[in-house]
Amino acid sequence: MTFANPPRPRPTQPRRRRGPLVPTLIVLAAVVVVVLILAQVWTEWLWFDQLGFSRVLVTEWSTRGLLFVGGFLLMAGAVAASLSIGYRARPIYAPSTPEQASLDQYREAIEPLRRLVMIVGPAVLGLFAGAAAAQQWSTVQLWMHGEHVGKADPQYGIDLGFYLFTLPGMRFVVSFLLAVVVLSGIAAVATHYLYGGIRIGGSSDAPRTTPASRVHLAVLASLLMVLIAANYWLDRYSILTKSAEKFDGASFTDVHAVIPSKAILAGVALLVAVTFVVTAVRGNWRLPFIGVGLMVVAAIAIGGIYPAVVQRFQVAPNQQDAEAEYIQRNIDATLSAYGLEDVETSEYKAETDATAGQLRQDADTTASIRLLDPQIVSPSFKQLQQIRGFYGFPDTLSVDKYTLDGESKDTVIAVRELDQSGLAADARNWINSTTVYTHGFGVVAAYGNTTAGRGAPSFWQGGIPSTGKMGDYEPRIYFGLQSPQYSIVGAPEGTTPWELDYPDDASGGAVNSTFPTQTVSAGPSIGNPLNKLLYAIKFGSEQILFSDRVTSDSQILYDRNPRDRVAKVAPYLTLDGRTYPAVVDGRVVWIVDGYTTTNQYPYAKSVPLDNATVDALTGTDTVQALEPQRVNYIRNSVKATVDAYDGTVTLYAWDADDPVLQAWQKVFPSTVKQVADISGDLMNHMRYPEDLFKVQRTLLASYHVTDPSQFFSNSDFWQSPADPNTPGVPQPPYYLTLKMPDQDEASFSLTSTFIPAGENPRNVLTGYLAASADAGDEAGTISPEYGKLRLLELPRDSTVPGPGQMNNNFTADPTVSRELNILGSGDSKVVRGNLLTLPVGGGLLYVQPVYVQAASGTTFPLLQRVLVGFGDQIGFAPTLDGALDQAFGGDSGAQAGDAGTNPDAGTGNGGTGGTDGTPEPTPTPTPGETTAPTPTPTGDATTARADLDKALRDAQEAIQDSQDALADNDFAAYGEAQKRLDQAVREALDAEARLGG
Repeated sequence: MTFANPPRPRPTQPRRRRGPLVPTLIVLAAVVVVVLILAQVWTEWLWFDQLGFSRVLVTEWSTRGLLFVGGFLLMAGAVAASLSIGYRARPIYAPSTPEQASLDQYREAIEPLRRLVMIVGPAVLGLFAGAAAAQQWSTVQLWMHGEHVGKADPQYGIDLGFYLFTLPGMRFVVSFLLAVVVLSGIAAVATHYLYGGIRIGGSSDAPRTTPASRVHLAVLASLLMVLIAANYWLDRYSILTKSAEKFDGASFTDVHAVIPSKAILAGVALLVAVTFVVTAVRGNWRLPFIGVGLMVVAAIAIGGIYPAVVQRFQVAPNQQDAEAEYIQRNIDATLSAYGLEDVETSEYKAETDATAGQLRQDADTTASIRLLDPQIVSPSFKQLQQIRGFYGFPDTLSVDKYTLDGESKDTVIAVRELDQSGLAADARNWINSTTVYTHGFGVVAAYGNTTAGRGAPSFWQGGIPSTGKMGDYEPRIYFGLQSPQYSIVGAPEGTTPWELDYPDDASGGAVNSTFPTQTVSAGPSIGNPLNKLLYAIKFGSEQILFSDRVTSDSQILYDRNPRDRVAKVAPYLTLDGRTYPAVVDGRVVWIVDGYTTTNQYPYAKSVPLDNATVDALTGTDTVQALEPQRVNYIRNSVKATVDAYDGTVTLYAWDADDPVLQAWQKVFPSTVKQVADISGDLMNHMRYPEDLFKVQRTLLASYHVTDPSQFFSNSDFWQSPADPNTPGVPQPPYYLTLKMPDQDEASFSLTSTFIPAGENPRNVLTGYLAASADAGDEAGTISPEYGKLRLLELPRDSTVPGPGQMNNNFTADPTVSRELNILGSGDSKVVRGNLLTLPVGGGLLYVQPVYVQAASGTTFPLLQRVLVGFGDQIGFAPTLDGALDQAFGGDSGAQAGDAGTNPDAGTGNGGTGGTDGTPEPTPTPTPGETTAPTPTPTGDATTARADLDKALRDAQEAIQDSQDALADNDFAAYGEAQKRLDQAVREALDAEARLGG
């Protein structure tokens, strides 16, 4: 007998120890993620903390965080609970119907992943819901802090605070809960169906749902009906802010049909909710299904057909009378919401016939007419004041006013900012870009109504170092519109300065400085290793970690655009598209206007801000387009300043009575100062903001009509005219010093014109709008005239040319056309400036400066002629006085004095070859002098043609020589070239006259 060998025991395999690689990689990955997050989060905290606005960041982040968590938990918890209830309530034995049996395969496939799906699915939905809820942080904060406005709506008599603050919050909550219930219901239906709680098919007498699934689904359906009822009820109030073709707000049909139908449908939805509760208890789905069907029928009949019948048979036949009350509500609400209640409207029967001495009463206005176009003269500023290629000026300059020698002077002003793109290629490295070329230097200002010599700007402040009439001020510009992405400033005491101020031969080639980080804070400290690392990651620059110039005293400057800085510290504001500089109390500051807006003002007209504010200047480097946003309420509630030296942001509550601002001041207490804190010097430079004015003129184009019947007919609506130099785009408003007919003296104003509305309207003036733009005086007192809107309404049969028609008159005039052709021949280019409109002499005067520049090479515009139009009369001369006298028959009476030239140019501003680049004056034609050709004997055509060609070549050469001379600060050569230009023009006109003869 043999025995099989017993099996040998298998040797035990030693348990393999997990190596340290995987845990190490996980830890490293976690560290990297944390550092990357800190590079964004911690640096943001440092930026806000350095500015003193850390509370803004904490409030916004905490509100967003709480809403995210709440939204996540509510959505994820509801969906997860619905899935769990559906699974736990599944029947022990699934039905055996063919339809249900086919689900076995799906259950088997899902079962291994069931737990994961029931966790991940709700979590993903929760993330989306939390993110959506976090976006509503401002809505929730206003809901929590908004109060009564003190004015009631005309339909329900409820305080407007309910619509501005409470209603948006309630709608958010109801909408969010609707989403939660709907998704929970979908999850419940899917789970019950998959596991047999809902049966499709089988015998007709078998129950379609199990008791557990019936209760679950009925409760969810009941909640859904309650929320739908709440939505219908809130619609009754939201309808007061709806937009329509004729007018915004609730119409006759809305008030008498839609609002009652919403209340009825809300009641029906509540009754249906009760039927679902009954079903949960008694188990019969027939009653709620009938209820849902009736609700659908009611929604169609009561919510759709009934209002349509009322509109068709009761309103349409008598619409003008039926809608009169509601149009009046819309007019009143719109005027209130946009600050148009106190517009001073007057009839203005404008004269169109010019007579001698007609402007004598308006000499102050004509003497202040701005001839320097800030959109055109930037190249002249660059050529005459840029100094080096790494400095620059914006393409569109700013207009302001300064008190000089006891008089207020319109001024074109610009900041000489750093432009690193102008550095030579071999100078572009990290050291230079980050630590050497860190700031611009000084401001440049020129008289708005005079020129130096023959067409160059007359600078009363300029040069490096800065000289002129502004007195001493801090010239270094670390924060501006063109500042680099980031710079690192500061160095230990005793270190040789390396930040370039400006080139200077007398100082060994350059004057350098060091930002005093020991005493002044302009940016977060970057002196410790952690901050170095985080900022190196943030800006993708390892040099920050290893450079010897990044020391314990260093600060990093970024987010340097003034508009961006204000937007970050005041996220509730809509900012004006223009940011402008001013020298205030010895510092250069940027002034930014901020608006509080909403689209929840009952009955007010809703407008898209981007469309209402677009014009020929929008999109330039100093005039940004506003974001697409519909509003029906706007207030210039905040004026902000940003210090160009240390970046300090200061907010002032300009309209302390604005209820929206009051709510935000409770959200962010102590972040906004009062008007009393504004210094007199700063008050003198604050002005009426452009975008608010553009929105108001857009509304006044229709809402100057306050009679409901006329408003309904649209027969007297206006529009802003297109810019003659940029067809298809509205003409921008212009800052001018002028005197309106009811004013005793001229004041700084913002102006615009109107023409009839329509696709192809007559280009005649129908209205003229001016806003008093002077905020206050140097004593810090707010002007009682500030913001006052004056509207001149011209007769409906007006024949006063509009801007387009006047531009055509200028172009078609034989004398003007001929001389412009001569000035723009060959390599010369004629550029026509802004077409200004002023109410003077009992009519409306048009003034347009005409510039000439070389077409290539060194090119910058020089003011050579002035066009004037009054009615059908046209003046065209080298000076404003001359052009006015031509238009008004030899003696306009304007007594504009130095308008067109500056007798002080070159004296007291640096003189010939001075640092500010002001040319010496050259003789100018006397008032009334024209450019008519000198009579000469008529020669044959060949000789005349040869003379014309020679004269044109001489003119081109003189223009180019003039520009080259100014670029080289050779003012003697400039004056000589200008004399040759005048002679060439006269000879060309003479030759052309002989050809025409």
